[in-house]
Amino acid sequence: MSLTTPHKLRVLFVDDEASIRDVMRIELPRMGHDVTLCEDGKSALLALERNAYDAAIVDLRMPGLSGWDVVERLKQVAPETEFIISTGHGNMEEAIRALREGAYDFLPKPCKLFEIAGVLKRIGEKLALKNKTIALESRLKAFEGGSNLIGEARPMQRVKTLIEKIAPTDSTVLILGETGTGKELVARRVHDLSAQRNAPFVAVNCGALPEHLVESEFFGHRKGAFTGADTPRKGLFEVANGGTLFLDELGELDRGMQVKLLRFLESGEVRRVGENEAFHVDVRVVCATNRDLQEMVGEGEFREDLFFRVNTFEIHLPPLRERREDIPELARFLIARHLKRPTAPPDILSPDALEALLNHGWSGNVRELANALEHAVILAEGGRIEAEHLPASITRKVPAAGGGFSLSAVGRPMTLREIEREVIYRVLEKHGGDKPATAAELGIALKTLYNKLNQYLARSQAG
Repeated sequence: MSLTTPHKLRVLFVDDEASIRDVMRIELPRMGHDVTLCEDGKSALLALERNAYDAAIVDLRMPGLSGWDVVERLKQVAPETEFIISTGHGNMEEAIRALREGAYDFLPKPCKLFEIAGVLKRIGEKLALKNKTIALESRLKAFEGGSNLIGEARPMQRVKTLIEKIAPTDSTVLILGETGTGKELVARRVHDLSAQRNAPFVAVNCGALPEHLVESEFFGHRKGAFTGADTPRKGLFEVANGGTLFLDELGELDRGMQVKLLRFLESGEVRRVGENEAFHVDVRVVCATNRDLQEMVGEGEFREDLFFRVNTFEIHLPPLRERREDIPELARFLIARHLKRPTAPPDILSPDALEALLNHGWSGNVRELANALEHAVILAEGGRIEAEHLPASITRKVPAAGGGFSLSAVGRPMTLREIEREVIYRVLEKHGGDKPATAAELGIALKTLYNKLNQYLARSQAG
């Protein structure tokens, strides 16, 4: 039988017999694993302080610190690590204790290679299932209607053709388009048509991550790596191992993280914050942005080498206003999703309501359409949607940018900061609280909008 496994693990092997370590130095990498070899309990504890491991094979009888001492420390600093007890002096009492201590398995020495391979294979399968569960939980935070792209307009037909061509490859994909056009849906479609379709799909909005935690979110950290790191944590690259990591709002990454992302794309290696050793993960990266990365390169805000690395294959997603013929089908699909039904009746939209949808500007694209229809579904109480059920911004002509704001209407002098705040709040209200659509209309980065709103909140609380 083959001893290789599709699940590559980081293995800590602890045994005081040099001959056994020499065998494992050769055989564990042949099985497809990374291995750290330790000759005694003391060196094992040092290894646990420096790095995290998926599995540890620990000999019980060693001079100095025993295997039980190593297991006790391992359970404190790395409770997620599966450990296997190995001993040449095994008895039923020790086997029972090993299981009570939480051991994944108990192997009497001399251990056969196929036994070790089998145990590690099962641990790898368990870990892969755990990572997939984490990824699925992140996907279920929002209601999903599958990854099928709705619409037959010519621009969308081109998008579908490009997806079908690039999905079976391992190439990095860059999805370009305005906020709310459905870039994550395109990324999911690329994943679902790839060979990694049964592996995790993990999505992250780079603009929504706190700056001081971005590296930890991406690459993970060991316990005690920084203040607040009370437990070890896997990064998103590790969770997505074997599958796809979707980096939305790529242009919001600072240059420090751009360097680290470039290093990963070139090497495939990840190093948790606070650890010394890097390890390899197999992840396809799909990126998206609503910003002009070439312009950012020219302004020194985005690394040119990273731009060329992520720009292997571009997919331009058209704004909704350029494919208005898709609005009726899109609207019925979104209404059915809000009603939690497979489909919506063909006449769910009255002629006046449909006309209003077709005539609107849709600066927030499909996301704005989804929000407007959710509003309408609630008012219509599940019945036919009339024009009066749609938000007022859809059925009347709404002034741009300022949201109807004028200095003369205020009736008092205002500072520039007050004017800025008023405009932001009015555009935010216009879009029903949709921050990405608000940022897009104002022409500012999403992170900038979040920062300004947090500043306004802090000032109001202080005042």
